[in-house]
Amino acid sequence: MNTHDRQNGRDAVVVGGGFTGLSAALELAERGHRVTVLEQDAELGGLAGSFDVGGGKRIERFYHHWFDSDEEILGLCDRLGIADAVRPHLTRTGMYYANSIYRLSRPLDLLRFAPLPLLDRLRLGVMALRAGRVDDWRSLEHLTAKEWLISLGGRRVYEVVWRPLLEGKFGAYADQVGATWMWTKLHLRGGSRTKSGSEVLYYLRGGSETLVTALHKRLAELGVEIRTGTAVDSVLTDDTGVAGVRTSGGEVLPARHVLVTTAPALAADLLEPEGAEGPAEHPALPALVRQLRGIRYLANVCLVLENNRRLSDTYWLNVNDPSFPYVGVIEHTNMDDPAHYGGRHVVYLSKYLPADAELYRMSDEEVFEYSLPHLRKMFPGFDRSWVDAHHVWRAEYAQPVVTPDYTRAMPPLETGLGGLYLASMAQVFPEDRGTNYAVREGRRAGRLIADRLRTSRAATPAEEASRA
Repeated sequence: MNTHDRQNGRDAVVVGGGFTGLSAALELAERGHRVTVLEQDAELGGLAGSFDVGGGKRIERFYHHWFDSDEEILGLCDRLGIADAVRPHLTRTGMYYANSIYRLSRPLDLLRFAPLPLLDRLRLGVMALRAGRVDDWRSLEHLTAKEWLISLGGRRVYEVVWRPLLEGKFGAYADQVGATWMWTKLHLRGGSRTKSGSEVLYYLRGGSETLVTALHKRLAELGVEIRTGTAVDSVLTDDTGVAGVRTSGGEVLPARHVLVTTAPALAADLLEPEGAEGPAEHPALPALVRQLRGIRYLANVCLVLENNRRLSDTYWLNVNDPSFPYVGVIEHTNMDDPAHYGGRHVVYLSKYLPADAELYRMSDEEVFEYSLPHLRKMFPGFDRSWVDAHHVWRAEYAQPVVTPDYTRAMPPLETGLGGLYLASMAQVFPEDRGTNYAVREGRRAGRLIADRLRTSRAATPAEEASRA
């Protein structure tokens, strides 16, 4: 630790209190390093943050579940002593197409999928097997998802099944999405199925808040300083690299190692704050800022309904109808028991869209009213009286747009700016973003920073002199 660090007593600052930031802080703290975590919201959790539903019960603002392959977050639950709260659930999936709902939970369901001729149903069924034969995602990185999916299953399967999903998720970017994004989706879904073809997903009793609470407790025991309600205004630099951060309240926190876990565009804002005077102090800064601003994102609107009865028996309903404003209807309580939410049936309606789209800019009540006639069309028995309460959550940076050759555009964990590290969902690759990978990338960042701290300590002249 250099003299600067000794004076402030801080080895590293972590910007962001989601699973990435908290996991990084845990890695550092368990190695004896002193860490400060800054989170602008009043509560920790980031996109996995929770709210009250069903008589004070808590649930995520944006839907979450885990796969059997999500070893990082399942391992974290075990480390924190809450593994017993992780429960497996058999779930049903389906597709809404041409005003009808089709079950797609088991292989036999594909044979009953009437929108496709029999030969194309068989092609759809073997797609996951063909995708599984691809051992190295790098062989796909130059392709778009459209190109790869057509090569696997043919154009008719693409037009009926995949094109509506890609357009519903990515809108105008649908034809630009990389094949690697879809490859990992097919791998994940295949790995979560039983021998009979049924899908098993995992959910933590009490939701993500159970894990956030356990993490917070452990970090506090290790002496990590956690400040919620503290926004960062800028990352401070000098000619040697990072010098610390300045909060929106004007407080300067000196540090020679700073991990930023926000979306790349927000990280660029911290490095190049509005109204900053003078040229960049470090020569690596301009190129880094350009790279960060080059990553495209979509926002998300999530309407959450607290119903007094269920809409259907399906947990995850993909929507392949462009007239329906949401790409997915996720009835959470068809996975987790409604009794855990005061008897309420909790439904998420999710839409990815540009942050300047009309739906994103509507008031909460306008979003709800706008959605009602679409729900009546999809579920003919549905009535407004079924909804006891509703909530609308928005995230401006919800989904990075992964394009072919994405590794060339993806920001690095360790930047050319000494002491600055970046770990965001835009750097989860080739997998798609999710809490499991947030933990993985946070741990990776924490280990790297700890290694750099160890190296810098070994090179400190004062310590070398003390050893002599």
